[in-house]
Amino acid sequence: MTRKVKAIVLTGNGTNCEMEMAHACKLAGAEKFDIVHISELLFGEKRLSDYNFLNLPGGFLDGDDLGSAKAGANRFLHAPISGANEMLIEELLKFINAGGLILGVCNGFQLMVKLGLLPALDNNFTKQSTTLTYNDSGRFEDRWVYLKANAQSPCVFTEGIDVVYYPVRHGEGKFVPESDAILEEIEKKNLVAFQYCDADGSITMDYPANPNGSTHAIAALCSETGRLFGLMPHPEAFLHCTNHPRWTRENLPEEGQGLTIFQNAVKFIRGKKF
Repeated sequence: MTRKVKAIVLTGNGTNCEMEMAHACKLAGAEKFDIVHISELLFGEKRLSDYNFLNLPGGFLDGDDLGSAKAGANRFLHAPISGANEMLIEELLKFINAGGLILGVCNGFQLMVKLGLLPALDNNFTKQSTTLTYNDSGRFEDRWVYLKANAQSPCVFTEGIDVVYYPVRHGEGKFVPESDAILEEIEKKNLVAFQYCDADGSITMDYPANPNGSTHAIAALCSETGRLFGLMPHPEAFLHCTNHPRWTRENLPEEGQGLTIFQNAVKFIRGKKF
């Protein structure tokens, strides 16, 4: 029997892209695509165990005070679930161990990094080893960029993707590892899923193709299983050709390139025996 895809899109405390992510899950074929406020998890009204695809959308968690998504990460780490005798992070780890997929975009990626969900070397999901900090340009970047997928990556979400064109909109998107040793291990295990590139697919550190100065042009990471994935650009913002900035001047397919990310997730869940 085909497994049903049950997606949860987490919102609250400053997120603002939840509608687009839920719509992407719907277009990709998910049977369930609930937008859930984080307070519903904390009060035990909703449980992650009822879902198999967690979406962490972009926005400005807690106004990005203490740095992008840092306060949100602390909420996950230290907030208890009402009446459950369990911390929210414990429920999240159970979700991961049960085989669930997690997608974090922009602020959601920042949240995953600061929680330790990415890169989660040696499956340590609560130790932060990298960060996303202020863009080298010193300003908020709102533009479209090209991304080159790593064909050797175990990432479930990027399967079959080569070069894509997505928008970015962030002030703190520069990827920085804790040390050279951390970066070496990330690259050795092929956990870099996307890098910023030119239109021809050549990896670049040049601005504005690399909009933030990320180390080794890293735009996205995945976990060692490939089931956890985070990226700064917004695939949910390119679901239809009319989302493209040049849609009136170019002959584009009706389906936007961002939808592939969600379709790959749906395909994986339906075919996976947990």
